[in-house]
Amino acid sequence: MSGFSRTGVNSFLIIRLGSLGDVIHGIPVAAALRSHYAQARIDWLVDPRYVELLDLVECLDSRIPFDPRELTSGSGGARRTLRDLRTAQYDAVIDLQGLLKSAVVARLVAGKRTIGFPRQHLREPMARFFYTDTPDPGDARHVIHKNLGLLSAVGITDAAVHFPIRIPRLSPNDITSSSYAIVNPGAAWPNKRWPPDRFGAVAAAMQREFGLRSIVLWGPGEESLAAAVAGASQGAAEAAPPTRIDDLVALTRDARVMISGDTGPLHIGGAMGTPLVALFGPTYPERNGPWLPRDIVISRVSSCVCHYERRCRRAAPCINEITVADVMDGVRRALLADVEADGGAHSAADGGADG
Repeated sequence: MSGFSRTGVNSFLIIRLGSLGDVIHGIPVAAALRSHYAQARIDWLVDPRYVELLDLVECLDSRIPFDPRELTSGSGGARRTLRDLRTAQYDAVIDLQGLLKSAVVARLVAGKRTIGFPRQHLREPMARFFYTDTPDPGDARHVIHKNLGLLSAVGITDAAVHFPIRIPRLSPNDITSSSYAIVNPGAAWPNKRWPPDRFGAVAAAMQREFGLRSIVLWGPGEESLAAAVAGASQGAAEAAPPTRIDDLVALTRDARVMISGDTGPLHIGGAMGTPLVALFGPTYPERNGPWLPRDIVISRVSSCVCHYERRCRRAAPCINEITVADVMDGVRRALLADVEADGGAHSAADGGADG
């Protein structure tokens, strides 16, 4: 819809329920709305697991936990939430998820306008029928820029990528160092995981070459994975203590470099401006990967036969074709690019983060 006027626009609801990385990729939309509609109310409907992340996003008014499974489970919580949202009478509801379930929820909110992606950009094309506005994001490849493309429906066509995230302070008992690397071996999909012994070998090489010790991140059920990386590192790496999302924000913010597959912590690092070496197998880095030109992507997606499938259909995942030498070359290039960019101390401006 063209000719959108900012006069009388008072409220927006963003819908992006999950996952962690996708929620991060939606934050620039909230930042752009706040920049262009300074006095408007901006709320976000999100999976309860990611409210903790959105609590750090400074441009939001409300973070509303919502589990769509409750709509069919007999629990009244989701229905009560929708009833409350309908009373808000949002000027625009923006569905960044692009699935049928999110489109239905967006329409049930009954805002004045329901904005979503056009058919060719949807994994579930039926979602299109629940939107009143479907602006075309054009030839944008990365999901961040696709998301921002939806804002042309509300008169925003020049939005920059910005992450207004408050940086928490680590407690005195947390791991801190003036110089460390982050290694993140875990991922929800088995074929996104690079072998732990190779992560350990990279940690050992980084200590020898750059004097960097490594902190190994781990999530639920991944303690043994982190221990395997540390055990293969010749003493160069240690497992992080149990971490919450705000801990990950603080840890990645101060790291010299981060090595990770395509998973949520990688995208937290990207939002913090941390120099990244990203390892990609079955997913396209052009869509989901780092967005800063200085970050290093090592991808084997061209040889993958199971794009966007959780498990490999071959004897070994294509990500295993990445060698330790490949990653160490990436680490050298990432550290050099960071030094050339700002003298070696990456700042909030690097990743658009705002502390």
